[in-house]
Parts: sequence; structure tokens; C-alpha cells
Amino acid sequence: MLFSRLCLTLLAAFMALVPADAHAERIRDLGQFEGLRANQLTGYGIVVGLQGTGDDNLEYVREAMRGVSGRLGLQLPPGVSPNLRNAAAVIITAELPAFSKPGQRIDITVSTLGQARSLRGGALVLAPLYGADGQIYAMAQGNVAVGGLGVSGRDGSQVSVNVSTVGRIADGATVEKGVATGFDREGTLRFNLHQADFLTAARVRDAVNGMYPGMAKVADGVSIELALPFGNDERSAALAAIEMLPVTPAPVAAKVIINSRTGTVVINEAVRLAPAAISHGKLVIRIDENPTVVQPEPFANGETAIEEDTQITIEEADSRVALFPGAASLNEIVDALNLLGVGASDLVVILESMKQAGALQAEMVVI
Repeated sequence: MLFSRLCLTLLAAFMALVPADAHAERIRDLGQFEGLRANQLTGYGIVVGLQGTGDDNLEYVREAMRGVSGRLGLQLPPGVSPNLRNAAAVIITAELPAFSKPGQRIDITVSTLGQARSLRGGALVLAPLYGADGQIYAMAQGNVAVGGLGVSGRDGSQVSVNVSTVGRIADGATVEKGVATGFDREGTLRFNLHQADFLTAARVRDAVNGMYPGMAKVADGVSIELALPFGNDERSAALAAIEMLPVTPAPVAAKVIINSRTGTVVINEAVRLAPAAISHGKLVIRIDENPTVVQPEPFANGETAIEEDTQITIEEADSRVALFPGAASLNEIVDALNLLGVGASDLVVILESMKQAGALQAEMVVI
């Protein structure tokens, strides 16, 4: 028993001495292969079956319904303008994944184009979806699922929950044509990092060449060129193995992100400070008005008057001095700023002043 405990203790100590690769990421999480991406599709359609919440005065809907009726062999008499409160014009959007084949199904989103109040309970009539080249890649149709709810009364009062003018149709479109990726024709394939960094690109190259010697080379700070073997089966096996290789990304650049609209400040762990001392105080000015009504003596033929009484008070909050040692870590920065007791807006001013003084070694990004 004692021997087992001793072994466990020695094993734990040994594991503590082994450097943990805690920040290693899979190559597939650092970027994507060039050309193997989704393509955006869009289209125009008509949603029918609404309960009086459609576009009754939108001419687009009337013309579209004439076209739908014509395809079904029904011609509206000349001069007849139907009142279509149960139909709505919608814009259809979808993403066509890479390697999509005819017959596969994709999800679509429908959004009202005109003044329709809700798409709840509606059904999308068959509509084509176009790519950026103007060609048809999918056909959409199905019942619209709406997560929002809107209710209105006769007096004009309205209550709405979420958005009822946007809906979604799961598997609502059928792929009619795929997009060529060049995967089976090109001799090389590029892997593009999500964020440009020469060190990360070099580490990805070394990881790939460790498994397939001479396959990868760095093209620039974003791209790594891969000389893939010919044959789809060999290429697929090589890419599947490359995607799962662990790579430790380069340390992030020191940045301070400031959201000027919400006052949010984010400081990453790479931020370091030069030695600096900061004193921050607040000046509060308070003005109190206490007017007094003065009444004249009885039978004095006087007039009621108001005597102004203004009191001005100036208070200066206690100012504390926080000392930032050189190369302070993120924890030390947060502790020192908490000691000052500053709010978000004051924190922005302090960080900008430290940047001007040369004490903040980071890039400030205002969004």
C-alpha cells in the first residue's frame, strides 16, 4: 500500500515537470483551405397562407402572384388587382457548403421585403436561389418556422416578442448544382490562417513537414502551400491527417480593446507596462437652490417676494496613487486599477494617458 502511494506521488511529480502543451490548437482551428468554403445564395419569393398579416398594398406581391398563377395555368382577368393580405414578399438567403451535391438539402432564411407584420403560419412557394454569378444553384420551398410573436389591438396598442418578420425553413432548399472547388485538379492547395502571423505559419509548415517531409512551404504571413499527392483518396487522407495536427500558435500581440459606445475595456494577457505611478481623483461640484418666500407685514401694502439662497459645495474625492512595476502582468494591472476604484469611462482616460506617457506597451483599438 505504501509502495503504491509512493509510486503515485513520484508519477505526479514527474507529470508536473513535463511541460504541458496547453495552448496547442488543431490546424483546422487556425484557418481553412483555400476554395473549400461556403457560397452565399439569395432569391426572391412569396410566402402564402398568412392570417391577414401580409403585404396587401405591395405591387411586387401582386405581380409575383400573377407569375405564380401563370405557372399553374391560372390567368387572372385583365384589370383585376387581388387584395393579398395573406401573402408577403420575402428575400431568401442561404449558404451552399463546399462539396454540396445535387439532391442534398440546405437550410434557408426568409425575411419580409415589404410591410408584412408576421410570417407565422406561412408557406414559401417554390423559388430559385441564385449565386453571385447569376446562376441557379438551389430551389427553395417549405413551411416557415417563426420564433417571434406580434399582437395588436384595435386601439393601436401592440405587443411583440422577438422578431416575427424573419423565419427559417430547415432543409428548405434542394441543391440543383454544386460549385467547383478545384480540389481534384490543382497540384497545390493553400491553407490560409485566420490571422496573419509569420511565426504561426512557420509552425504549421514544420508540423506538416514533420508528417509529410517537403510537402509544405510558407507563401506569406497568411498562406502555407501544400503539394498534395494526385488522386482524390490520397489527397483526402492527407488533408484529414493534416487538419488534426497540433500546433501552438504564436503569442498574441499586446492589445487593449475599447468599445466607445458601451465603455467596455478588454486587456489581453500580453499587455505589459513600464514603471509608472498613477493618481486619479474626482472633483464633485454641488449646487443647492433653497429659495425662501418673504411675506410683507399685515397692512404694509407690500408684495410677496422670493429670496434666493444658493449654496455651492466643492468636494474632491480622496486621490490614491497606484504604483505599476515594470513588466507588470495582467493580474497586477487589474489589482492596481481596482485599488484606484475607477469606472469604465475613467479607465479609458487612464489607459490613454498611460499610452501617451509611454508606460503602456500595447496597441489601443477603439471600436
